[in-house]
Amino acid sequence: MPYVNIKITNEGVTPEQKRRLIEGATQLLVDVLNKNPKTTVVVIDEVETDNWGIGGVPVTELRKTAK
Repeated sequence: MPYVNIKITNEGVTPEQKRRLIEGATQLLVDVLNKNPKTTVVVIDEVETDNWGIGGVPVTELRKTAK
């Protein structure tokens, strides 16, 4: 049973986008590894931007300077 964990920042991802991520990750495992989609688990974790850092800086701060 494949398990895929997708972590993204919680910046307004829509239910439709999440559905597409789940479908796409599942299909990738079917296409590449010939896995059964009925036993493939995909979990999406949304992380607060304060809890996600890049280059030693929280994403919240990076987003402020990028605007």
